[in-house]
Amino acid sequence: EIHLVESGGGSVQAGGSLTLSCTGSGFAFEDADMGWYRQAPGHECDLVSLITSESEIKYADSVNGRFTIYRDNAKNTVSLQMNNLQPEDTAVYYCLATGTSFYYGGNCDETQGTQVTVSS
Repeated sequence: EIHLVESGGGSVQAGGSLTLSCTGSGFAFEDADMGWYRQAPGHECDLVSLITSESEIKYADSVNGRFTIYRDNAKNTVSLQMNNLQPEDTAVYYCLATGTSFYYGGNCDETQGTQVTVSS
């Protein structure tokens, strides 16, 4: 059974930083593409960033240049370093894991998520 546990959210002022972490289990982490989605109240579940098993990286335009995704296969973790946070980054952030036979976490309702709140 796949488990993804997110941590690291919190409340910061605009311009601040946070680092989110996600620990995965129940699948071959090193072979999975990992990522982060977020959902703000009244908004859709949107992709924030993705890092493939080959460490190819993709960012949403809204976070490119401010967020950095990285993974540690030895620890089964994927992290999202978020700098220069803005109020529009306020959302619940969810971890994604996807492989050849599974897709988990990309609907913003399969894991607990971690709340990020940015005040102006």
